[in-house]
Amino acid sequence: MLDFRPILFVIGLLLTTLAAAMSVPAIVDALAGHADWQVFAISSGFTLFIGVSLVLAGRAAEMRLTIRQAFLLTTLSWLAIAIFAALPIAFSDLGLSYTDAFFEAMSGLTTTGSTVIVGLDDAPPGILLWRALLQWLGGVGIIVMAVAVLPVLKVGGMQLFQTESSDTSEKVLPRIAQIITGISVIYIGLTALCALLLWTLGMTGFEAIVHAMTTVATGGFSTSDGSIGHFDSAAIDWTITLFMVLASLPFVLYLQAVRGNMLALMRDSQVRWFLGAVLIYVVVMAGWLWDSYHYSFGESLRLSAFNVISIMTGTGYSTASFDLWGSFALIIFFLLMFVGGCAGSTSCSIKIFRYQVLYSAMKAQTKRLLHPHGVFVPYYNRRPISEAVIFSVLSFIFLFMMCFVALAAGLGLLGLDFLTAVSGAATAITNVGPGLGNRIGPDGSFTFLPDAAKWLLAAGMLLGRLELFTVLVLFAPGFWRD
Repeated sequence: MLDFRPILFVIGLLLTTLAAAMSVPAIVDALAGHADWQVFAISSGFTLFIGVSLVLAGRAAEMRLTIRQAFLLTTLSWLAIAIFAALPIAFSDLGLSYTDAFFEAMSGLTTTGSTVIVGLDDAPPGILLWRALLQWLGGVGIIVMAVAVLPVLKVGGMQLFQTESSDTSEKVLPRIAQIITGISVIYIGLTALCALLLWTLGMTGFEAIVHAMTTVATGGFSTSDGSIGHFDSAAIDWTITLFMVLASLPFVLYLQAVRGNMLALMRDSQVRWFLGAVLIYVVVMAGWLWDSYHYSFGESLRLSAFNVISIMTGTGYSTASFDLWGSFALIIFFLLMFVGGCAGSTSCSIKIFRYQVLYSAMKAQTKRLLHPHGVFVPYYNRRPISEAVIFSVLSFIFLFMMCFVALAAGLGLLGLDFLTAVSGAATAITNVGPGLGNRIGPDGSFTFLPDAAKWLLAAGMLLGRLELFTVLVLFAPGFWRD
C-alpha cells in the first residue's frame, strides 16, 4: 500500500509557503487602497489552514520517498498549488470564473504566460504582482525539479545530468541542498539585477520588479496588454532579450562559474548549441524583415532578436504582431515553440540537449550503415551516451508529439479553427504563452475560448512542464500495484 503521509507533508509545506506568498500582494493592494487586499488575506488564511492541516496529518517517522511517491508528489504538488493559487484570482474584482482563474494560475506556475485577463493596464496591482510571483516561484521550482527530481526519475533522458552531478571530480557542491540554495541565490541575484536595469531604463519600480520576475522565470506575464511593446524602448527590449538568454542557460553552470570555473558555460556543448541556434534564427528572421518589410537593419535585428528569443525560450513576451509577418515567419515561429532552452534552466519545450542526443545517435547510426563492422559510440558533452538514455529521449519526443496531436484534435473537436487549435496545443504543451492568429496570437488572449478548451489547455501546460512521463505514469495500472 502506497504511504501518502510524506506526500501530504510536503504538499502541506508548499501550501504554507504559498499562503505566505499571498501576503505580499495583499500588502501591495492595501497600500494602494484597493479592496482586493481582503481577498488575498482570506485566501492566504484558508490556504495556510489547509497547508498546516496536511503537515500535521502527514507527519511520519520515516520521510524518505520511494520512486512511486516521488512521481505522485511531483504531479500532485503542482496541481495543488495551482488550485489554491487560483483562489485570489477567482474572487478578485476582475470577475473571472474559477475556470479562468485556474487557467491563469496554471499558466503562471508553469511559466507558460497565456492569459485570459483583458485590461491589464487597469488591473489591481496585487493581481499583477501575484501573477508575476506565481511565474517567479514556478521558474525556480522548475530548476529544482530538473536538478534534483527528474534525473532520479530518469524522465526523458534527464539521467544524463544525474551522471554529471554524481561525478565527484565535477561535483558543483557536496550536497543537493547546497546546490539548490546556490541556485536560489543566483536566481534572486539575476532578478534583482534585471529589475534594477529596467528601472533605470524608464520603467516604474513596480513595473521593473514584475517584469524582472517574469523575465528571469521566462514566463512572460506583463503589466500591459501590449506586453513589452507598450514601453516602445529599444534599451528595454535589448535588456530583456539578454536576460531571457541568461535565464535559458543551465543554472548549475552559473554555480561553477561563481566558484571559479569561469569557462564552464562556454565549454558546455548544450550552451553552444543553444546560442548557435539563437544566432541562426535571429539572423534569418532579421533578414526576412529587412528584405520583405523594409525595416531598417537595426530595427529588423531588434524585432527579430526579441521576438525570436522570446518564443524560443518560452517566455512569450512580444513587441510586435509577429503572426502578421507573412507565412514564412508564421512557420518559423511555430517551429521555434518546439526548440526550448537548456536543461536546468527556467526555459521550456523539448530542450536543446535532446536534439543533441538524437543528432549524435543519428551520426553513429549513419556510420554503422556505411561501416557495418565498425564500432561507433554516440557522445554528449564528450561523454558516451548509453542506449537507455537514447531510448528515453526517443520515447519522450514521440510521446511529446502524440500529446500535441491529441491536444490539437481535442481543441478542434471543441470547435476551434485549425490555426487556433494547432498553435494553442503547441503553445500549451511547450509552455510558450501566445499562440498564432487573431484569437490567441500576441495581440489576443484566451478569454473567449470555451471553458472545456481552457481545462484542456491547462492540462497540456502541466503535462509539458512536468516532462510528460511524470504525469502520465500515474495513469498506468501497474503504478498502483504493490
